[in-house]
Amino acid sequence: MQQADIVITNPPFSLFREFVAQLVQYEKQFLIIGNMNALHYKEIFKLLKANKIWLGESIHSGDREFRVPDHYPLQAAGFRIDANGVKYIRVKGVRWFTNMDNPNRHEYLPLYKKYSPAEYPTYDNLDAIEVGKAMEIPCDYDGLMGAPDSFLDKFNPEQFELIGIPFGNLGKELGVTKNYRGRTDIAITKDGKSKCPYSRIIIRRKS
Repeated sequence: MQQADIVITNPPFSLFREFVAQLVQYEKQFLIIGNMNALHYKEIFKLLKANKIWLGESIHSGDREFRVPDHYPLQAAGFRIDANGVKYIRVKGVRWFTNMDNPNRHEYLPLYKKYSPAEYPTYDNLDAIEVGKAMEIPCDYDGLMGAPDSFLDKFNPEQFELIGIPFGNLGKELGVTKNYRGRTDIAITKDGKSKCPYSRIIIRRKS
């Protein structure tokens, strides 16, 4: 790795944190495939927040196909064996992670919706509003917002600021108080019932 100028690979997801740490340590440019769950790793989010790593282009949804060795078990979202007996599996929720810039990440996300308390409820245990889709971020709200992880596909560091992860110990550091289950995960009440939204990142719009 130390001899490489640019590293392009698909590291084992179980060693993703350690692999990225080495890339940063050796100050390498890189383009690597990782699972979306890695966004919530403390070490990875710290780099995202510091604008030292971001999501790359060409993969924004769905799953991707990977060739695997003959001995690899076919246990995945989907798989196939081609006419030559070569095995492939399909893996959900993957993205490019990179520190190589591209013009698309500096494009401004068009914001057209206006804030209203009815449409953007506040979390039960954090002073931030729930935003279900990146395209629905209100153009006139300056406070904290919880956006889905897919927001990072459209993240422009000149337009938005990454604040934190509102779950577990990272949520506690962010100021999330205990929810109805006694955990420091954000929760929201709808129709009289409190529940935890799936996988959010707390962001703020820059002025």
